[in-house]
Amino acid sequence: MNNVFKTTLFLSLLTILLVAMGGAVGGHKGMITAFLCAAIMNFGSYWFSDKIVLRMYNAHEISREENPSFFGMVERLAFQAGIPTPKVYSIPDDSPNAFATGRNPDHAAVAATEGLLRILTPDELEGVMAHELAHVKNRDILISSIAATFAGAISMIGNMLQWGAILGTGRNEDSENGNSGGLIGSLSMAIIAPFAAMMIQMTVSRSREYQADATGAEICGRPASLANALRKLHYASQATPMQEAKPATAHMFIVTPLTGSSLAKLFSTHPPMEERISRLELLSTKRR
Repeated sequence: MNNVFKTTLFLSLLTILLVAMGGAVGGHKGMITAFLCAAIMNFGSYWFSDKIVLRMYNAHEISREENPSFFGMVERLAFQAGIPTPKVYSIPDDSPNAFATGRNPDHAAVAATEGLLRILTPDELEGVMAHELAHVKNRDILISSIAATFAGAISMIGNMLQWGAILGTGRNEDSENGNSGGLIGSLSMAIIAPFAAMMIQMTVSRSREYQADATGAEICGRPASLANALRKLHYASQATPMQEAKPATAHMFIVTPLTGSSLAKLFSTHPPMEERISRLELLSTKRR
């Protein structure tokens, strides 16, 4: 299943969920409103998602003159990946992490925290930045941003439905016309739809992380370096959590910036770290 088909399928499912929830809140008018909101969110995510997330984390653009070694590394890896050099940013946070954003390879950016730049060796840092450039090359970054926007909107409407049912204000035009199942349907939608949206977003993110690991290993030529970096980042990011981490953008980072219980990890947007490292070590063995 190629990325274009996956993108179309997942966005269609999220749009259907959002429209269905709009119908649960406001009947036919609610469905039309939700569909228009979906179109606006797609447009906004396409043009502005990169600027929003970079501003959210107080990212600072790095020039060649300011940090020639890091900028040069990204430039060299982008050349090896066969894509234009993206804009390069640093994030003022001690937690080691990185992400890529933008609507396409011609309008992309990669960002690394100050903590990441401090604790990794040059080879490990190359592995991480190759992973982020793989997201750009594979055109993952836009779909992830849009999926997060839809999932957030669906969760928000779900909360509205739950409170409306509790307070007795969640009746749509169908229930007002005598549909006794309206309340039960609204409650079911309030519970099922956000969970379904979360599962779709999780599926999108996990599959793309595995692919970015594999593509990143090809770009830098050293799967073991990326595996070592992931192992180091996994423990360091848990010991020093990101202060400004947001659940809605957690899927964008190379390792999850959030800390949580075992149940939260089960529904994480990131695949198990042990499996990611194992796959990369297998690739490294095959290259010998």
